[in-house]
Amino acid sequence: MAFPARLFWRALAAFLLLPGVVALLAPWLLRPRGVRPHPAGLGVLAAGAALLLWCVRDFYAAGRGTLAPWAPPERLVTVGLYRVSRNPMYLAVVVILVGWALAFRAPRLWGYAAVVAAAFHLRVVLGEEPWLARRHGDRWDAYRARVPRWLALDRITRHRWNEPDGR
Repeated sequence: MAFPARLFWRALAAFLLLPGVVALLAPWLLRPRGVRPHPAGLGVLAAGAALLLWCVRDFYAAGRGTLAPWAPPERLVTVGLYRVSRNPMYLAVVVILVGWALAFRAPRLWGYAAVVAAAFHLRVVLGEEPWLARRHGDRWDAYRARVPRWLALDRITRHRWNEPDGR
């Protein structure tokens, strides 16, 4: 599947500007100086980064777009992690932020993670979901009925990853 080079560069720019600032630059600036990071926190941070990259790849490959509002996916993305959560990219960023907070044991990083999580929820409920309903209609309604907004752990444990609709 060939994509125009322009889409790749737009996807890269969106990745660096949006989650790059929220999940990497801001926590780096908020971290306490002179504190050695705890390895467990760095592991959580790395896991969140891997999840985020998976989501960005799915937006690019399956959705034919980027995570940026100025170049959203053309298609509704329902593959990969989007089979168990309608918003795994936001969850991945929160996991990264929790990793920062654990690594540096810093209350201000926990507070930052909480504020970002609340902002994500408001953005999803007030902005993205109404837009997706208008753009994708019945397909969005069916997807919304089958996949939780955030996460349902019972669905993950009984999920069949190999089947096209995850059932």
